[in-house]
Amino acid sequence: MSITLPYLDDYLLNLKVNNYSIETIYNYERDLKVFENFINDNNINFTQLTKRDLMNYKALLVSIDRKTANKNAGEKQLNSYSINRMLSVFRSYLKYLIDMDYECPLPPDAVKMSKTIKKKSQVAELEELVKLIEFPSKIEKDKRVAMRNRAMFEVLFSTGMRISELVNLKMSQVDKAGRIFVLGKGKKERFVYLTPRAHKILNQYLDTRVDDSPFAFIPYRGQNSNLLKNKKISTNYIQAKIKKYRDILGINVPISAHSLRHGFATYLAEAGANPAAIQVLLGHESLDTTTRYVHASDLYAQKMQQKFHPLKD
Repeated sequence: MSITLPYLDDYLLNLKVNNYSIETIYNYERDLKVFENFINDNNINFTQLTKRDLMNYKALLVSIDRKTANKNAGEKQLNSYSINRMLSVFRSYLKYLIDMDYECPLPPDAVKMSKTIKKKSQVAELEELVKLIEFPSKIEKDKRVAMRNRAMFEVLFSTGMRISELVNLKMSQVDKAGRIFVLGKGKKERFVYLTPRAHKILNQYLDTRVDDSPFAFIPYRGQNSNLLKNKKISTNYIQAKIKKYRDILGINVPISAHSLRHGFATYLAEAGANPAAIQVLLGHESLDTTTRYVHASDLYAQKMQQKFHPLKD
């Protein structure tokens, strides 16, 4: 008989009423299904779950033999960050059981995170980022595609928006001064600001639009592409184009849509911007998250040393 996690549907409903996004709820459910499969495959009674069972679960996540929520073979070995995400979701589920006074086999603190290797943050040189941003104008044969892709990159680097915020951006969110109202992660509201250069490129692109879609960036497919209504560009398309452009340009530092956001913060910091202001622009809840961007580059570290070292002169 298949074992299901107790009150799982209630837990997911609790996420929903607390304004978690649909994508987040889906991801939480998927991760918990992996644990549910684990206890079923090993005939573990959830109410009698032990710390040793948790250790075996972590061993499964590390293993190349792990299975996905759909019981398919995992395509690649999980890194420590992915493992900790799944463990954190299970810990959250245990906290919910305790908060609701339901029977809980172990305290949430029994779920120990895996040690992570702190990777050195890599930010492409500003010159390389500029080449990438401008590249659609040089390589794309379809003028509409060239203008749209260039505008997307300009907006990303100008504002530090997340890629999810960009694909959902509607023209009504941009005012005449280039200020953009964003409903970000966790449904947090903030304003971001276009540079005059990015505002000009975006307006040039929008002036070519003859469709009825409210979204700022739309897909172009076939001869009837202008008739597409309520369609928006996909994150997969943007990431694939960035990878293609990067490969052609021969940029050896990994670059993604997030790299443009990372570069936005890093180069603002190098120019002397206040970390608290960068925090507001990025929509970070904690300044600790922002400082990972602010202190990312060697150049910034060098400037700080030269400025504050007691024997600098």
